[in-house]
Amino acid sequence: MPVGDRVTRPGHVQYGELLLGPGTPYRWQSITGWEELPALDSGTVARADAHGAYPGPLLAQSRTIGLEGLVIRAPRDQVGAVVAALNAGTVPVVDELPFVAWLDERGPLLAYARATRRAIPAGKGYRLGVIVGGALQWEATDPRRYDLDERSATARLPAAEPGLDWELDEGGEGGLDWRFAVGNEAGLTFGTPGSTGALSAHNGGDAPAHPVVEFRGPVTRPAITSLATGDVLEYDLPLAAGDVLTVDTRAGTVTLNGTASRIYTATNRSVPERTFTLAPGTTHLMFRAAPGSTDPAASVTVRWRGAYW
Repeated sequence: MPVGDRVTRPGHVQYGELLLGPGTPYRWQSITGWEELPALDSGTVARADAHGAYPGPLLAQSRTIGLEGLVIRAPRDQVGAVVAALNAGTVPVVDELPFVAWLDERGPLLAYARATRRAIPAGKGYRLGVIVGGALQWEATDPRRYDLDERSATARLPAAEPGLDWELDEGGEGGLDWRFAVGNEAGLTFGTPGSTGALSAHNGGDAPAHPVVEFRGPVTRPAITSLATGDVLEYDLPLAAGDVLTVDTRAGTVTLNGTASRIYTATNRSVPERTFTLAPGTTHLMFRAAPGSTDPAASVTVRWRGAYW
């Protein structure tokens, strides 16, 4: 199912398959840690011989998200089942689950998190069918929030355009046609446009986004370059037709056909995978390969989501 498939209006929060907010038995009053900046680790170092400090990198810590003022409403003979469903949806898990929150006209945003706290008061509310004062908490190890829709861009290796056809066949046909038929459907043709190997990725957020890069064969030593920074991802191996080399820059992994690691094939020109990001705005990229690798079936696909602090 699509991420956040049950989120349809402001006030909805979906964690995995659990939906909270309007139209559900679970209402909440406030969300914390969602619009705030996550805590930052600072690499700033004090100057030894002058006032002030040398500015260093700021690295975001995990994001802690809380829902406060949780209210559970259900018929008295169903309140136990409703609480049980909430409990089942917030159990400890190994892998993070999609967490989607829609607060206002900007639409929903996505994080990946795990439930780390659940407090449901046990009192007379169970007899009345109204439990108030509950709270839930999640931890997202990646503190960024993302657009729900994943975007992608694809390019093929550079190929020249065929250009104008100056040749005539034996019957004097073909070649340049200077005439225009009705509707201007005839006349000069420059052939099918060639490929430049260029592609662009637009990150509509305000935080750097880690893309997933997929090289498809047949190609030898595939590479992608960011024209803004000069950063290169390049791998010294041949890909046969049907092979896919996937580079997950967030996880820092390089896998062939989804299983076998090929991170050791990175060339000396290649930057560490985790440092290859898409800055806010538009990033122009270039697909290249080893000399002589020109098969038009080879391609690169970049997939990403806009990222937000």
